[in-house]
Amino acid sequence: MKLKVNGLTFSYENRKILDNLEFSVKEGEFVSLLGPSGSGKSTILKLLTGVLVPEGGQITVDGRDIGGMTELFAYMPQNDLLFPWKTILENVCLYGYVHGSLEAVRREAKENFPLFGLSGYEDRYPSELSGGMRQRAAFLRTALCRADILLLDEPFGALDVITRGEMQDWLITMRRKLNRTVVLVTHDMDEAIYLSDRILILNESPGRIVGELVIEEKERGREWLYGQGELRKEIHSRIMAGSGKGTGD
Repeated sequence: MKLKVNGLTFSYENRKILDNLEFSVKEGEFVSLLGPSGSGKSTILKLLTGVLVPEGGQITVDGRDIGGMTELFAYMPQNDLLFPWKTILENVCLYGYVHGSLEAVRREAKENFPLFGLSGYEDRYPSELSGGMRQRAAFLRTALCRADILLLDEPFGALDVITRGEMQDWLITMRRKLNRTVVLVTHDMDEAIYLSDRILILNESPGRIVGELVIEEKERGREWLYGQGELRKEIHSRIMAGSGKGTGD
């Protein structure tokens, strides 16, 4: 198992956010965390990266205990966080600046600009790019980190609905080429259905996994997604049950 979380517990200001959280992710798997607001989805990613410290529990990668910050995870937040005074090439090479491998990262970045739809924009500034292009640049910056596991925290949540759909289509293609293990936090049921191998459903705080859905379809497109009404209904029912509000039936 690539990533395993056992008994993870975390509180903030005397309020328990996560309680005995357990889940696992296989090598190369794309797993989405879906649940109501306040269920601790983003907190989970911050605990994995080491930004937050759990009260209890265990995080292992490839069978090794993980504690504190580590290069095993690369984190991508909702906002692109590109430095406006730096070019796109300079922005995506941040890992190289920090870790003293700038020339190697620059070479790899230039090789990947066409793959990420950014060819010709190496010397442009963030203000000259569309929202979708900025997110692709942020994704390239994340992918250039020497990390086994990508943590995506609602990476398309700030985009308009058309651009968000385009970015989801792009990510469907990219995941085959990147061949990374991915954990995605999202509020968007369609996004989770479209992108994931598995969807893990959290209940309302304190967060625990209360449901799991496996998406078997390998060849996905918009027409397939539009036909997933029953799956969407099941996910909604489980989220509402986890929130304690019931389904209204």
